[in-house]
Amino acid sequence: MPTQILMPALSPTMTEGKLAKWLKKEGEEVHAGDALAEIETDKATMEVEAVDEGTIGKLLVAEGTDGVKVNTPIALLLAEGEDAKALAAAAASPPKPAPSAPQAAAPAAAAPAAKPAPSAAAVPAPAPAAERGNGQDRVVASPLARRMAQQAGLDLASLRGSGPHGRIVRADIEAALAKGAPAPPRAAAAAPPPAARPAPVVELPGAAPYREVPHSTIRKIIARRLTEAKQQQPHFYISIDCEIDALLKARQELNARAPEGKGGYKLSVNDFVIRAAALALRKVPAANASWTEEAVRLYTRADISVAVAIPNGLITPVIRGADQKGLAEISNEMKELAARAREGKLKPEEFQGGTFSISNLGMYGIREFAAVLNPPQGVILAVGAGEQRAVVKEGALAIATVMTSTLSVDHRVVDGVIAAEFLAAYKKLIEDPLTMLL
Repeated sequence: MPTQILMPALSPTMTEGKLAKWLKKEGEEVHAGDALAEIETDKATMEVEAVDEGTIGKLLVAEGTDGVKVNTPIALLLAEGEDAKALAAAAASPPKPAPSAPQAAAPAAAAPAAKPAPSAAAVPAPAPAAERGNGQDRVVASPLARRMAQQAGLDLASLRGSGPHGRIVRADIEAALAKGAPAPPRAAAAAPPPAARPAPVVELPGAAPYREVPHSTIRKIIARRLTEAKQQQPHFYISIDCEIDALLKARQELNARAPEGKGGYKLSVNDFVIRAAALALRKVPAANASWTEEAVRLYTRADISVAVAIPNGLITPVIRGADQKGLAEISNEMKELAARAREGKLKPEEFQGGTFSISNLGMYGIREFAAVLNPPQGVILAVGAGEQRAVVKEGALAIATVMTSTLSVDHRVVDGVIAAEFLAAYKKLIEDPLTMLL
């Protein structure tokens, strides 16, 4: 019997998703590890992989279908020797629900559903995979190995895989790079895909012309979560001014000493902010908390979520254990996460489960602002631009570079005194950056 390919759960809280794009067509061969489709979740668009081999017999859900429930069949995979007769037999048998599938609407694209044979739920691909070849020229490699090879300019066809059935894995790429494997000749860049046609402009009497942009899954989830945050989490806000001249000097000196190539780094002010916030949470652990109906949840590790703008809204990659990491490690990890966030290629565990959030608009010249809490977290830090201001020092006016940071707090979890203690600890670290190295 044909094998069902099910809508995968790409995160612990995912109940439905949008099938944004099919990467395989009916009648096309599929091998384990091949990218099957792009699934849009509440935070990112991710590729999913096949876990079985066969031929795509039937696509049950059309591209662009939203609200596809987790564990709903989205395609039928024919095994070797099966043909269209097997699809007809599957259509004649009433489907049984998947073991953990919620009882909800069927896929939007009407098609005969199959009786569950061994189901092959697609699994999330950790990174975009290069296009596979056909026949004898096909190179078998894991998606991570393909991405590493693409970034390093390695020709996968020149490598021998050490994985199952000769599959090229991460260790093979690292070994090739260690040996200084030559990059292939530079090929002509592929033509970019044609831009989507914009929606028509609507003109109504007495109103300004407008164009409607349909809500993406990400935008709808952002709207719902932020509305819930403002309605259900009682916010209060406190701000503090930090002089950052010493921080800017330390940043300049550290960047000047950065080695070239491996081990290199380029620190930003935001890297210092992440490190300072994490260390302040260690000093004031009561601020590292969230609310549940049964108890206040106090976290023992500072996992810092950092807001990154993406085309459909924003996403918050997480620096795990930021209080245990140095500035260079935080900087390099943040750059890598932010780059993949903008490509929509983060894994769910890379943007979920943070304990504290930071939103920095200083690069846009914003002096100060108050951020909306990122549920279920109890605190978010909004960071403004560093600018020269007049300050009073020892009774006399002086000029200093000042950065305003505003803490938005869930009052159910964190009281005003605790919030003030956190900002005081944060200010001390920002104004004396050498203490971050202790």
